[in-house]
Amino acid sequence: MSLVQTFAHPRRAHRPRLPHEPCAAFVGIDWADAPHDRCRQAADADTRECRVLDHTPDAIDAWARPLRQRVGGQAVAVCLALNTGPLVSARRQDAVRVLFPVNPRTRARDREAFTPSHAQDDPPAAERPLALLRTHRDQRPPRTPPRPMMRALAQLVEDRRRVVNDTVRITNRLTSTRKHDCPPVLPWLQDTDTALCCDFLRRWPTLKAGQLARRATLEPCCRDQHVRSADVIAPRLHAIQAATPRTTADGSITPTARLVQARIAQLRVTWQARADVDTAIAPQAQRHPDGPRFQALPGAGPVFASRLLVAFGEQRARDPAAAALPTYAGIAPVTERSGKKAWVHGRLQCPKFLRQTCVEWAAESIRHACWAQVYDQPPRETGTAQQAAVRALACKGRRLLSRCWHERTPYDASTSLQALNRRGAALIQNCAKGSSKTVKKT
Repeated sequence: MSLVQTFAHPRRAHRPRLPHEPCAAFVGIDWADAPHDRCRQAADADTRECRVLDHTPDAIDAWARPLRQRVGGQAVAVCLALNTGPLVSARRQDAVRVLFPVNPRTRARDREAFTPSHAQDDPPAAERPLALLRTHRDQRPPRTPPRPMMRALAQLVEDRRRVVNDTVRITNRLTSTRKHDCPPVLPWLQDTDTALCCDFLRRWPTLKAGQLARRATLEPCCRDQHVRSADVIAPRLHAIQAATPRTTADGSITPTARLVQARIAQLRVTWQARADVDTAIAPQAQRHPDGPRFQALPGAGPVFASRLLVAFGEQRARDPAAAALPTYAGIAPVTERSGKKAWVHGRLQCPKFLRQTCVEWAAESIRHACWAQVYDQPPRETGTAQQAAVRALACKGRRLLSRCWHERTPYDASTSLQALNRRGAALIQNCAKGSSKTVKKT
């Protein structure tokens, strides 16, 4: 079976209609930067009321308080082209509002269907979400906000990823800056994102400064970074003395040295920020009831365990079908057919951070799980691209995680292998062959 066939899934059936509680009123909001155009209609009325809502806490509270009193504690359905944002979190504690997020592309296509001239005005734009909510509310699941503990953990893991991206960005810039004066003759300084490299460049930002330094000054710098072997230190010091600078022009070396110092200071700040976020994530993930289940996964560790915990969340009734999880996460591609043509491409609309979490954990699990290594090896041998093979493994791993998550059972490698053995899967046979080869080698 080819990798495309592994990814491909049958044509999705129509989405089942979802039962919802009756609503006393319907509200459509056209989100903007500062003012928001909103349109309200009572469930038993035919008239609509369109007004402008300022994006201030006082204005939002002045609009929500009489609305709650008017409906008498009943639900109010709100259609908004946002899933998160300041307007969503402004009244998160309001239990009366039931938010129905809609894709912005769905709204745009709906507007174009009724206005082919592309004419747009804010009050009519607020009426379109309201009409979409009244006619197709049974096709759209409401947004259930997570608990404060899970919401805080989700924000922390996303912030950590942003800090890691900043670290990579600054490291690449520092590497580009070093090419003006530091030649690639020093292999032990090629890893710019290490404490040894930063300490060395902080004291000797240019090659000439390092060559003028005494041996008694250079050796403690290596020892401070746990490099104490004389057989390792001596070749490094010799490489510094034998290196040739790319340029000796002071007009180029001096500005470069100052920029190197600035990059190092930025890099140290991101390191400290990442350590602070890790310190905040650890107790949050340990206190969660599902935290130990994800920490026991192969290759999860403290980073991926918390990210997977946030990816699955707490709403077990949201997506009970394991086959729908890769589709929702954006791992499974989209199959399009038109006449005699059929093509497969990546999924464009999906939670990007969720997809990144699943794919990165799948790549890490290859080093820790036998079944992941065996499942990943055949596509690699047939010439399949690395990312395509990892995505296929992510689909397999996410179905496995879904079973453990829904049944509230911890991951056990022996249980998974026994289930594959009962079904007579070829994966268990390949895994047994791989284990026997490993035993013979050892």
